[in-house]
Amino acid sequence: MNNAGNNSGMLIIISGPSGSGKGTVVKALDKSRYALSVSMTTREKRAGEQEGIHYFFRTMEEFNIMREEGRLLEHAYFCGNCYGTPRDYVEQKINEGSTVVLEIEVNGALQVQAQFKNCILIFLVPPTMKELARRLVTRNTESAETIEDRLYRAEEEVELIDKYDYLVINNDVEEAVRRIDAIVAVESMKPFRSQGVVSELRNGTWHGMRIEDMCREFNTNKDEEEEGANVKAVV
Repeated sequence: MNNAGNNSGMLIIISGPSGSGKGTVVKALDKSRYALSVSMTTREKRAGEQEGIHYFFRTMEEFNIMREEGRLLEHAYFCGNCYGTPRDYVEQKINEGSTVVLEIEVNGALQVQAQFKNCILIFLVPPTMKELARRLVTRNTESAETIEDRLYRAEEEVELIDKYDYLVINNDVEEAVRRIDAIVAVESMKPFRSQGVVSELRNGTWHGMRIEDMCREFNTNKDEEEEGANVKAVV
């Protein structure tokens, strides 16, 4: 899955409680640097939705075949329909050198971690549980009972933070994006992600080269560069 001589792609998983701002942060990521993973679903396509852009739309039979064959990184059943993350699509993007972002809940993230080596788990949280409750309430999209259920679920999810590689506090979207960018930059410098370079360093050799000739060539090139610089300065 590596690209010789270059950093290979990687899989970034972003999780967090409902109200932590996962969707907002993911949407704010630079799309020229990140590839957003596309989920698969058995539900009907809605007006305006496009295959491979919003979802991969499949029948229940097709979905179950992929699940049984291990071709889904994770899957879940929600409101009468199945949802999952296609393994082939993610691996294809990583082979192309893309940094793939997968926004899923904690259980799905741990499913992927168990199957996909070297994925990077980022847990996104608000600064406090009180702030989380405020965000859920001010969305004005759910009943008090549903909000309470989400807060109880958030308490359960927070207990799993230690299973993640990084914790990002989302008190400001732009700052959260910068922190994710920094995490990706650090991860990209790990040796196993640059096997082409490592292989060249280990297998390449200077043996057989004449050091005297190399020094002579280097000094000649250096003299020519200095002479060219002097000519430009005179002009």
